[in-house]
Amino acid sequence: MTGQSPANAGTIRVFLMDDHEVVRRGVAALLSAEDDIEIVGEAGTAAEALARIPAARPHVAVLDVRLPDGDGVTVCRDIRSQMPELACLMLTSFDDENALFDAVMAGAAGYVLKQIHGSDLVGAVRTVATGQSLLDPRSTARMLERIRTRQEKKDPLQGLTEQERHILELIGEGLTNRQIGERLFLAEKTVKNYISNIFAKLGMSRRTQAAALAAQLKADSSASRERLD
Repeated sequence: MTGQSPANAGTIRVFLMDDHEVVRRGVAALLSAEDDIEIVGEAGTAAEALARIPAARPHVAVLDVRLPDGDGVTVCRDIRSQMPELACLMLTSFDDENALFDAVMAGAAGYVLKQIHGSDLVGAVRTVATGQSLLDPRSTARMLERIRTRQEKKDPLQGLTEQERHILELIGEGLTNRQIGERLFLAEKTVKNYISNIFAKLGMSRRTQAAALAAQLKADSSASRERLD
């Protein structure tokens, strides 16, 4: 992908992947009706999506989670390794906790159910196109519980330096790279390098994943202090 954002380009380029042609046509018709959205490609299988998405150069890929030849989570992970700026919006008929967790860990920007209202789906596409994350609220709590359970088994911060832990906390507070640099008296580029190391050590690819982990660690720490008091 080029460095040009959807906002600068004026039109959000969207790729659709769903094994049901009727669903694809419906979503395509819904999104194409918007002046700022253009459908640049479609696929009915994981293999087709992986082959067509790079050439289509979309800003957003709307991916069905369950496919006859694979799953949307794997497509999300594989395609974002080639196109890290691509925002993947997972669309599924099933309120599946495991799929949600796997999608977020694969770098998905959003996860919504097919029961979503048409106007909300349009809004979701626009949201992830701007670099923001979007998760179905009914599923977020369960995802955080899954992260907490994983943490109880293993300290996820074991490999981080003290400075990296501090930066992770500031990410959890919602600070930008520039704000973190100002807080710690570091160059913005240095902060970016620290964050890249943090993501690599934690096996993450998106800032929203780090923020969710930092928020959960803070909540767990507060709960522990309350129990001690």
